[in-house]
Amino acid sequence: MSTSHVTSISPQAPSDVVAEAGALDPRAVAALAARAREAQLQWRATGAAGRCSSLAGAARELRDRRQQATELVIREVGKPRGEAAGEVDRGIAILEYYAQAAFASRGDLLPPSIGGLLYTERRPHGLAGLITPWNFPIAIPLWKSAPALVCGNAVLLKPSPDALGTALFLQELLARHLPDGLFAVAPGEAQTGEAVVAEADIVSFTGSVGVGASVTAQATGRGVPVQAEMGGQNAAIVLPDADPARSAAIIAGAAMGYAGQKCTATRRVIVVGENDAFVDALVQRTEALAPGDPYADGVAVGPVISEAARARVLEAVARAQQAGGRTLTGGAALDRDGWFVAPTLVDRVDPSDPIMQEETFGPLAAVCRAGDLDEAVQIANGVRFGLVTSIHGRDLDQILRAVAAVDTGMIKVNGPTAGVDFYAPFGGEKASSFGPREQGMAALDFYTSTHTVSLAPHAG
Repeated sequence: MSTSHVTSISPQAPSDVVAEAGALDPRAVAALAARAREAQLQWRATGAAGRCSSLAGAARELRDRRQQATELVIREVGKPRGEAAGEVDRGIAILEYYAQAAFASRGDLLPPSIGGLLYTERRPHGLAGLITPWNFPIAIPLWKSAPALVCGNAVLLKPSPDALGTALFLQELLARHLPDGLFAVAPGEAQTGEAVVAEADIVSFTGSVGVGASVTAQATGRGVPVQAEMGGQNAAIVLPDADPARSAAIIAGAAMGYAGQKCTATRRVIVVGENDAFVDALVQRTEALAPGDPYADGVAVGPVISEAARARVLEAVARAQQAGGRTLTGGAALDRDGWFVAPTLVDRVDPSDPIMQEETFGPLAAVCRAGDLDEAVQIANGVRFGLVTSIHGRDLDQILRAVAAVDTGMIKVNGPTAGVDFYAPFGGEKASSFGPREQGMAALDFYTSTHTVSLAPHAG
């Protein structure tokens, strides 16, 4: 049964209702979970070849339906066409990668102390409860569910209401390749998410710090393994010898692409020394990223996800201005249908200013100066988040000093903060992440538990 409805609308055309469904209450979630557990018994008994075949089949179907999936992502979350198509391609690659991971080693053979046999094996937990955001509606559900599934778990997915249509698309696609009920979507808001955590044997979350803390507390209170990815306030450190034009292009794209709606987006640009040439180039590159129709080829910045999201960006700029900040470019909403806001750069802000300290999930970055590398690192580390830092320059000694000193889980040298390799561990430090890393082979460890088996030699 459901107690309310959740609705997804297109951010570039708010009159366009993309998907609607009843929000599941705890009893409905429990029923879904019971069905998934029944399917998991069959799935767990399926051999590696069978699991590989199922995920590989899903990858082939997603490739065949690539255009449909791309159009849905554009429509539902306003992701520009190039990035939307790239995300679908990543989803295909994730399914293919974990299909082959069905044959990965799941244990170790150890030397027994008294003869016989001593080994470990990794077994699925049972039901994986996944809570996912709207900004990567294909990639994040798949990079959580594919390793969970290939390890033998069932999946109960609670997507963001703003990405409901894409989640239902994935459910429909996967249903043709998996046992009935093994992968299920639970539409809803906070109550539904809490019910999913209450039913799950293992939990993976991506979203805000506040909700992530609540999910983590609920799961750990039950003694359930949990990982949570909760955002970042990512810095780009620009050394004095960085190429102004190249660094500006990389940083502007990382800050403003997809309207800055990535946990890995650049939020703070820390310029070491006087480097007006870089700042001027950054302004030019930012202004070149004019918001446009996400369906159009070549557009890199579309709308933000909602009217409230746009208001948060404008309010953050206004507060920074009141505190003495200067708007270098942007800072205004666009007079057109949808939730568009101009890519915005603000400078002359103190490192303690809220615009430097707290994540504003939109096309907004702050520029500040540092006298030397030590001060730049101090500023970069002076936030509660620790997801990713980028370092730009040529002097290898300075670069390696910075790499060793920044306290983020991921570090990029002369590359954008945004963008990750799906086969490498993903995660941050401090308030950005809790629990083991996601993605790559690390995910196989998370979605299984270790069992130690000792066979004594026969005495007769």
